[in-house]
Amino acid sequence: MNISRMDVIYARQSVDRKDSISIESQIDFCKYELRGGSHKVFKDKGYSGKNTDRPEFQKLLVEIKKGTVKRVVVYKLDRISRSILDFANMMELFQQYDVEFVSSTEKFDTSTPMGRAMLNICIVFAQLERETIQKRVTDAYYSRCTKGFHMSGQAPYGYRLEPTVVEGIRTKMMVAEPEAAEQIRLMFEMYAEPETSFGDITRYFEEQNIRVYDKSLARGYLSQLLRNPVYAQADLELYEFFKSQGAAIINDPADFAGTNGCYLYQGRDVKEDKDKSLKDQILVIAPHEPIVSSDVWLRCRKKLMNNTAFQGGRKAQNTWLAGKVKCGNCGYALKVTHNPAGYEYLRCNKRADNGGCKGCGTIRKNEFEQFVFTAMCEKLREFKLLRGGEEKVNPKLTALQVELAQVENEIEKLLDTLTGANATLLAYANSKIEALDTNRQALTKQIAELSVETVSPKQIELLSGYLDDWENVCFDDKRKVVDGLISQIRATNDYVQIEWKI
Repeated sequence: MNISRMDVIYARQSVDRKDSISIESQIDFCKYELRGGSHKVFKDKGYSGKNTDRPEFQKLLVEIKKGTVKRVVVYKLDRISRSILDFANMMELFQQYDVEFVSSTEKFDTSTPMGRAMLNICIVFAQLERETIQKRVTDAYYSRCTKGFHMSGQAPYGYRLEPTVVEGIRTKMMVAEPEAAEQIRLMFEMYAEPETSFGDITRYFEEQNIRVYDKSLARGYLSQLLRNPVYAQADLELYEFFKSQGAAIINDPADFAGTNGCYLYQGRDVKEDKDKSLKDQILVIAPHEPIVSSDVWLRCRKKLMNNTAFQGGRKAQNTWLAGKVKCGNCGYALKVTHNPAGYEYLRCNKRADNGGCKGCGTIRKNEFEQFVFTAMCEKLREFKLLRGGEEKVNPKLTALQVELAQVENEIEKLLDTLTGANATLLAYANSKIEALDTNRQALTKQIAELSVETVSPKQIELLSGYLDDWENVCFDDKRKVVDGLISQIRATNDYVQIEWKI
């Protein structure tokens, strides 16, 4: 059967600017090249040429693979791609399906070796132009950093943003929120005391019903807040400290008069953990007023530098159930703790943070791990009996698993945004998480039902082998087995609910 092949115009515009050619103008140029012949138009507005992740361009590729495209016409080479690798792959595809490629302003003929060579040379320069633009953006960013501009994003807790002008350029400056600023001072003053811990502060805030962005103060968030020099009085004492730590200080010592706050930006050459090292980070005087004296901030910072006990992590890395087991009451992760007698228990992380949950009760780690191991063995035996038959493949299961991974990723991202979120964002994130969790549970159930028919005998044999020799299986392999069988465990000392993947 003969398939009629058509001419195609492709146009792309990443940003609508006065100095950029519009999509409509690009199409007019391409129409002139076609001399009024019939054609189909594909256009992507608001998409960069750095990759091929563009909806209309992907539709064009589908048409090419169907064999319905005779010729692709563009206004200019970089409208279709700015990547050498992407362009090379496209040219290979065009040749495979006998598709001509025409640039209306550059007059390339891809049917000749010289034409292909010229195209590759041009794409090199297109990529060079993109990398040059990226460098200019980076240079502009660091130039604005050194002048003390606010570099986008919401203000840290304790401040709000207000418009201002710095060196004739409109920007924003931070203004202290009185009530939140008092809470900031309290956090710093409490932690500056030698015997005060993160837990002491978070428990006090919980007992006094003091909320940060309408939620309980968590130790991880407190740890990050106390490290932020944006709250500190920028005086000579602060200057000397950052200088001794290897930071790049933009202002002269005379500018550290104690009347302003400061910004700390990550420098270009920073390779170490920015929370642990200040080397090569950029310190600059900022227009806002400080909340905390340099003396108090420095006492806290030096105490933090010596505090190796708290790492801010939420996963219990000394159990192979890490990341899977949650408190049955609040949903926070359970972590491993030790009592003086040497026993290990699973405790609710939220209760440990600030006492905001009644906890999961007494769950001994070794006994709980044995319980889950037994449950996995039993589940696998049931699965073998239900499955029977030969190996099957179900594309629907693969699609559901991909969808589940995307949903879980969305939930993780939303949970990350809750730290430091304002009331509006908090309400939105909570409602979104609730909807996503309902979807996640439905997907998990569908996957469990379909998996009975689709998991291969080899996978069953591998998992069974691990469970049969569990005592000799390494920690990482135990984690893999749990990840292959279990989506999530919610537990208290009264009940255990396991969400299975099979």
